Amino acid sequence: MTQNFNILEGAEPYTAEGGRIGILVSHGFTGTTQSMRPLGEAFAEKGYTVSIPRLKGHGTHPEEMEQTTYHDWIASIDEAFAWLNERCDLIFMAGLSMGGTLALYIAENHPEIRAISLVNAAVDVPSMVAVTDMQDVRFLDAIGSDIKKTGVTELAYEMTPVASVKQLLKFMAEVRSNLAKVQCPTLIFVSPEDHVVPANNAQIIYDEISSKEKSIIEMPDSYHVATLDNDQQRIIDETLAFFKKHEKNNR
Repeated sequence: MTQNFNILEGAEPYTAEGGRIGILVSHGFTGTTQSMRPLGEAFAEKGYTVSIPRLKGHGTHPEEMEQTTYHDWIASIDEAFAWLNERCDLIFMAGLSMGGTLALYIAENHPEIRAISLVNAAVDVPSMVAVTDMQDVRFLDAIGSDIKKTGVTELAYEMTPVASVKQLLKFMAEVRSNLAKVQCPTLIFVSPEDHVVPANNAQIIYDEISSKEKSIIEMPDSYHVATLDNDQQRIIDETLAFFKKHEKNNR
């Protein structure tokens, strides 16, 4: 019998109906929409139609998460993408951590995506590889809330399902193997001091995507969850300017 878990307060999906230009926003692995809501609300204030889906298995309980696969996480994003497609003529995407991985996946599989903004996106996390051989361990310590700014906490799981890390490793490998398919303009934010995803992921992505327009912006005053950290406003401002630039411009 499947147990029903309640959605944590603050982890609910967020949508805002605005104009004919949409922005799909994705949170990260073990995290929730709370980490991206400041971006989504800022985009909505500018008149965009916005969707921040709650990825399946997230924002409830780690026991539910361990039952999901990366295909479920993709399905959550695909559903939000379809919702935006019904309402919008153009779609952009922004993602944090695995949300950035999902943005790369969307760009690989939906060449019509106009541009993407990545915040500490993950395609290669060597420290997680050891999990592949774990057989008798069910949960690891939490990886959420890596934030430099004092007094700010990410709403994320207090433990990390081993089965889910194995799924993430498979997903990152799949996305990385197809990075050359990414052709849309890409903005890459990176925190040089990130305790979850090695900062060199930004350069890996930059080097391996085929986009003609791509740039890296360093955030020395933020850790991994930069969307809740000291560079939050900078991410919002730079992303809005980048998307605005590409509303009319074809690649």
